[in-house]
Amino acid sequence: MSRFLATGSALAALCAPVLATNASPAAAAGIHVPPDKIVIEVATVNGSGCPAGSAAVAVSPDNTAFTITYSKYLAQVGIGALPTDFRKNCQLNLIVHVPQGFTYAVASADYRGFAHLEAGATALQKASYYFQGQADTSVASHPFKGPLADNWQATDTTDIAQRVWSPCGEERNFNVNTELTVAAGTSDPEKTTSFMSMDSTDGAINTIYRLAWKDCPSS
Repeated sequence: MSRFLATGSALAALCAPVLATNASPAAAAGIHVPPDKIVIEVATVNGSGCPAGSAAVAVSPDNTAFTITYSKYLAQVGIGALPTDFRKNCQLNLIVHVPQGFTYAVASADYRGFAHLEAGATALQKASYYFQGQADTSVASHPFKGPLADNWQATDTTDIAQRVWSPCGEERNFNVNTELTVAAGTSDPEKTTSFMSMDSTDGAINTIYRLAWKDCPSS
């Protein structure tokens, strides 16, 4: 299992175990997954929330999920914030090598971080998912209101009928576009600071994407 880390124009491959569990969640849920491992590579990573070298991708041992780790994803307003800091985004373009005869879709995604919002301030976490060259896009957003000073978590869950599946027999890059926005609202940005992050000092904040699999129709 490989972890791919974007560093400038180059991609450095690191090996490390992630998402290890005592029992396979796929087995517990009866999910049909390909027997061969999948490999995910970062084609490009762009955005103010994920400068070069600050976003890493890793695949779970049972091929049912992948994790993106951010280390500099922070939106803020108020004291010490630049005018452009109120909104941060990250566009990940991923190459997913899928075993022959299978197709996949993102069934759910868990986002985590920390927020400090003054009374009257608001924040928004938003994400969209789509395959390169396809019009179908899945979009989800989660609002937050101050006062708030705590860890936060948001989960996107997609119904089976609304899942966007990768085209069978083709390799299309998968795009994940995330966004954090913070607004001062009725708080006083000249006296306070409000922020929201998918970020931590130890780089331990992860975003987990769980995959659904199905067989491609026989040709």
